[in-house]
Amino acid sequence: MGFDRFVLEQLPRTPSRVLEIGCGPGQLALAVAASGHDVTAIDPVAPEGPIFERATLEEFSAPAPFDAVVASRSLHHIPDLDSALAKIAQLAPVLIVEEFAWDRFDERTAAWYLAHRDGQSVSTEQCLRDWEQEHTGLHGYDTLRSAFDRRFGERFFAWGPYLYRYPEVHGSRESEQAQIDAGEITALAFRYVGATLSD
Repeated sequence: MGFDRFVLEQLPRTPSRVLEIGCGPGQLALAVAASGHDVTAIDPVAPEGPIFERATLEEFSAPAPFDAVVASRSLHHIPDLDSALAKIAQLAPVLIVEEFAWDRFDERTAAWYLAHRDGQSVSTEQCLRDWEQEHTGLHGYDTLRSAFDRRFGERFFAWGPYLYRYPEVHGSRESEQAQIDAGEITALAFRYVGATLSD
């Protein structure tokens, strides 16, 4: 299931007021808006359009509360994650996330990745070193999950495939999921839905 359909299933009502953080080119925000929801999508490089605002989460000022905040592969980039989640918890009672657990990339998963990608051939060990270097400074799974759990109670959680997204990888979401289900490789994506904890 695409993340847009997943988001729509998690929203409490139609129309819901939805804030997307780190919207990028805006496809998710446009899809959710097209389904009848009142969407605001923020990103420092957000596209032009009535639902978009060029702003970071820190800069954003909400005119009214939202029903849900959505973040697709954006929270692992935010330097002060605890402050960001504190603000998100004030903005809406529900957080819907799709994220990247880059730090779960292990030897078996690296071997699968190398076997399915175009480009220069390197050893598994070199691939792991390169991967670590490329992702240094990004929040890993344990950091993300601990931060979520301080502000939200889990309503939904599931692991899923991630590497198929890379243009150099010859593999589908389904084939990667099959390898995850068989225990051959490790899932690097997860979906999480949390509800704000009462004080």
